[in-house]
Amino acid sequence: MTSNAVAGRVKGSPQQTADAYFRDWGSGDIEGMAGLVYRPPVDFVTQHLSLTEELHVESIELRPGALRKTGENTAEVPFSGTRRLREFGAWPFSSTLRLAVRDRAWKVLWAPETLHPLLKGGGTLDLTHFDGPSTELVTAEGDKIPENSYADSYLRMIQPHVAKVHRGWALVSNVPGKPAQQLMTVQPDADKKKTTLSRAVQAAAARALDGVDDAAVVAVRPSTGELLAVADRLTGNYSALFDAFPPGSTFKTITAAALLKSGLDPAETMDCPGTYTIPFHRSFKNAGETAHGQVSFADAYAYSCNTSFVEQTVARIGAQDLIDTAREWGFDKGMPTGAGTAACGTMQPTDDVDMLGQDAIGQGSVQASPACMAAIAAAAEDGTWRPVRMLPPKDVTRIDGPLPEPVKLDDGVLTALRGMMAAVVDHGTAAGAGLPAGVAGKTGTAEAADGGEHGWFIGYRGDLAFCVFVRHGGSGRAAALPIAVRFLAGL
Repeated sequence: MTSNAVAGRVKGSPQQTADAYFRDWGSGDIEGMAGLVYRPPVDFVTQHLSLTEELHVESIELRPGALRKTGENTAEVPFSGTRRLREFGAWPFSSTLRLAVRDRAWKVLWAPETLHPLLKGGGTLDLTHFDGPSTELVTAEGDKIPENSYADSYLRMIQPHVAKVHRGWALVSNVPGKPAQQLMTVQPDADKKKTTLSRAVQAAAARALDGVDDAAVVAVRPSTGELLAVADRLTGNYSALFDAFPPGSTFKTITAAALLKSGLDPAETMDCPGTYTIPFHRSFKNAGETAHGQVSFADAYAYSCNTSFVEQTVARIGAQDLIDTAREWGFDKGMPTGAGTAACGTMQPTDDVDMLGQDAIGQGSVQASPACMAAIAAAAEDGTWRPVRMLPPKDVTRIDGPLPEPVKLDDGVLTALRGMMAAVVDHGTAAGAGLPAGVAGKTGTAEAADGGEHGWFIGYRGDLAFCVFVRHGGSGRAAALPIAVRFLAGL
């Protein structure tokens, strides 16, 4: 029998079979494809479906080449294709469709490499994922936090609450006996979360503390309560945001506000002796027992006259008046920051005039954090007390709970206080220290039960308020004021 006679009994042609196979493959008719294959493996359909599912194939495009006969009853069609993968986009490949006459019909001689050449010999294609970089906390401008910012402890507190897992993807070829090969990778974008920190302000605060141990600078935007900087080099696990210390004469800002509310005028004169004894009670003294004679109330604040403030407080107001004023200015309010929550400051009720005298000058039962005192300086500048925070309000609320409401302060009191704080820098305890023009503030020196004196300076210039605190550093003028000068000069 001639070969032509045999060929005449063969069903179809290699071209017809190839065309039908590519058509079914392109339309996803895997059962139809299987019908065109000679003795398809039992998992033929499964292999196709699994590859599509595991590699997240969204579509496939096939481009058959010209059929060529490789024998009387064999043929092949080289082809190229493109799979579109969800994670990677277009992924081109090339292979060959082999055909032969089997059981008097043209059939596809299928092998795994028909699906993809890398599947030959037991090879596999796998889509794997990996975790990308953790969320990066950045400044309000979107920049990196300055190096050696001294804010690291607070950023670490925030990190777990804002971190998001972003997956990277790799398409991996595994061929038996060979190392795995990454064919394509997609690196996830680094996620960034903005804090309220200002790059320039944070850098200036940190550089002002270089070489200074056990100190902190906290800076606030008065109009919003945003923390612009928190540079913290306090030792012994103390925190500028969450730990409270006796604020010394910086608390006279609160005492002055209470006295102004009682009717005391900034221009009213009073005595500022080196020492003063509450009748039938204890004595108080100024730093170095310095006497300033007859001074205005504004200058008693500027010169930080302990004696004047004790005498006026005991004579004019009670402990509850001082507590109520302190509460207006943030005391006893929680301050959720996004990095944790703590009370701004505390003062205990008392019927003891000796204790009231101590409280009036920021000793006794009065405790406040550097962040709290920065918020008080900010309130003096802006006219509204606001809680300080390190993240946008919605994030703070989610992490630490709702923020306390802002408190509008008395305009008359504020006008007087601003003049008094300016006098501190003009001719008071901060005069001649090198502070730039436009700064108003208050020095503070506080006795501490656990060691030497704490040095404080709070102040503001424009929409920037700040607190410098030096634990056991000495007087506010000697220890805190030079840091404030360096900080402001660095802006």
